[in-house]
Amino acid sequence: MRGAPGAILRYGLAAVFVVAALFPLAWLAMAGFKAKTEVVATPFQFFPEMWRWDNYAQLLADEAFLRSLGVTFAGAALFAALSLVVNALGAYAFARLEFALKRTIWVIVLTTMFIPGIAIMLTSFIVVTELGMLDSLAVLVIPGAAAGVQVFFLRQFFLSVPAVLEEAAQLDGAGPWRIFRHIFVPLSKGAFVVVGATSFLMFWNSYIWPVLTITDPELFPIQQYLATFRSERTSEHGLLMAGSTLAALPVIVLFLIFQRHIIRGVRLSGLK
Repeated sequence: MRGAPGAILRYGLAAVFVVAALFPLAWLAMAGFKAKTEVVATPFQFFPEMWRWDNYAQLLADEAFLRSLGVTFAGAALFAALSLVVNALGAYAFARLEFALKRTIWVIVLTTMFIPGIAIMLTSFIVVTELGMLDSLAVLVIPGAAAGVQVFFLRQFFLSVPAVLEEAAQLDGAGPWRIFRHIFVPLSKGAFVVVGATSFLMFWNSYIWPVLTITDPELFPIQQYLATFRSERTSEHGLLMAGSTLAALPVIVLFLIFQRHIIRGVRLSGLK
């Protein structure tokens, strides 16, 4: 019985944290069913007085909104795939291969983890402008694909792979590329899910970079579309809340699908 008070306290705190985390999302979804003046009405009311499905119906019938979702989903998928390829290859090289200036280059890669993205925003914009990449999906996908933090994360995982597997493959005549494809890739599904999901989420929530590089409304990612919508239709609070809810659904579904793999990948890779 001595452990009962402690268990009650732990479960109580867990319940408080769950409610605190889910309440804003639940309110956002409920606000999408409210009239435009009811969202900001006082006193605060969680549930709508009258459920208005037309907010969601209007957005789902809006070609611009659906196109923005499609562009964002396609770009996020491409960005996640490119991030996996680039960062996994880089991590494998630093974890298992020997080459000139390896330590020096590794220090440079680690240094990039401590440079805020906003600090190199202007120089990055100049580079993509000179390359003629503005107003294209490539400008959203390519520049941020290589990330020092993801290379570091995957390298830590690769270092935990038993060396005996690699040595056995080398005795059979396998080269580095074959070892990577047939040993490291199959063993790294959990870590790859973490990197892929993180990259997908980062692209989905990006705002500043698209605003700088995209002016074509047909290429607006969802966050840029919602910001434009908010500035043009300032009084449509219920419609904006409905759009924000629909924009959040894909990443919530993504986490629910891969949550077990994400948690397992973080636990197995650790920071060894």
